[in-house]
Amino acid sequence: MSTAMEDASPEAQAQPSRAWWPRTLGWRIALILLGGLALAYGLSLASIMRERQGLADTMMRAYVARDLASSVGVLDRLPAAERATWLEPLSRPNYRLALNDEADVAAPPGAEPSAIVQALAADLRQRLGDSRVRGLAPEGERGALIRLRLTDGTPLAVHLAAPMRGVNAANAALLLAQLAVLAACVAWAVRLATRPLAQLAQAADRLGADPQAEVLPPIDTTGPAEVQRAHAAFQAMQARIRAHMAERLQWLAAISHDLQTPITRLRLRTEALQDAALREKFEADLLGMQRLVEEGLAYARTVHASAEPACPVDLHALLDGLVCDYIDAGRAVTLEAPTTLVVMTRPQAVQRIVGNLVDNALKFAGAAHVSARTATDRGSAVVFIAVRDRGPGVPADQLARITEPFVRLEASRNADTGGSGLGLAIAQRLAQVLGGQLTLRNRDGGGLEALLTLPQSALA
Repeated sequence: MSTAMEDASPEAQAQPSRAWWPRTLGWRIALILLGGLALAYGLSLASIMRERQGLADTMMRAYVARDLASSVGVLDRLPAAERATWLEPLSRPNYRLALNDEADVAAPPGAEPSAIVQALAADLRQRLGDSRVRGLAPEGERGALIRLRLTDGTPLAVHLAAPMRGVNAANAALLLAQLAVLAACVAWAVRLATRPLAQLAQAADRLGADPQAEVLPPIDTTGPAEVQRAHAAFQAMQARIRAHMAERLQWLAAISHDLQTPITRLRLRTEALQDAALREKFEADLLGMQRLVEEGLAYARTVHASAEPACPVDLHALLDGLVCDYIDAGRAVTLEAPTTLVVMTRPQAVQRIVGNLVDNALKFAGAAHVSARTATDRGSAVVFIAVRDRGPGVPADQLARITEPFVRLEASRNADTGGSGLGLAIAQRLAQVLGGQLTLRNRDGGGLEALLTLPQSALA
């Protein structure tokens, strides 16, 4: 991730970061669809609630005034002693009647009744007469109080309930259930759309590490036509890469084979030279040519390193045997590794990588230290194999180039040591085939550390 950010263009880095915006295509599509649907649902709900409220206000004005006028007429005809018993039957869900002291409710200072209450009071004045309506005031949460007077002067209070506004619990639950169904459908659709892209991205990563591996699952003939075409194109591309790699290997093998004869002939002729100094120079040049041919062929063969089957490997035994061979040859190589360290990998590839790293350390520093340990990286068990030296190191701006083929940083290392520039390139290529990573860094106090990271689980 950090490498990708460092390689980004200055224009991309200058753009403001949006932490809330998801990075993956699937989440972006899901967020846009769900956001649009939620906004559409919200607008539709607001429109329905507005229309519902208008209808409720119209019905309240049309029917409540008529019902109140009828109730007041009934109370006018009843004896004063019987009116209290009729208050409950004459009340409605949207208003309640009360006599005498209950009508004297103080209104909050500065509060005004709603427009619908004022219209209702005006309608009652038309039906009952202006003198029968004593006044009105807001009451409670959006409720209202209308003060009336019966024909004998008895005060009558009408406590109006606030019209139901908003969404009740049942409708809210239904709305949330609909949104949940839509979210599930969106997630399913996004997964169907983005899963092939994720598979192609993973296949591209595996193809870069091992062109010979089967990087895509078998095509689903019932899948979308676009996915089938992309699958077929990717398989065709892999076949062309395989053919190109095979052609390159064949070409390098042919050159290597054809160069053996003239190199051998030149060696024989060199031995016949009388001048010892000139003979040594010719022999050094021929040895360099031979080594270059062999290393070029070895680099080409790294493409087929995946043909080696993976198996459980005692890493301590493998490294110990390699280090002992160097010690027997009189080289200063040391080992530090746990005795019980088993990794599922390809042993010949690992041995080649570590051997190239040790050769590189010995060439430029004269000594090497090999160590191995296990750790957990992002929840997965990995193995770290490090080869360290105390040589001159590499300039920091050249660390990324040193693993490229035929790159020799003569300014940073001893120019008299020679080399073809393929040792680290072969190690880097084999590390990719193993599903691992090779990183180089300069050590504090001088020297270079080559760190090989390998997955401890089985290789595909």
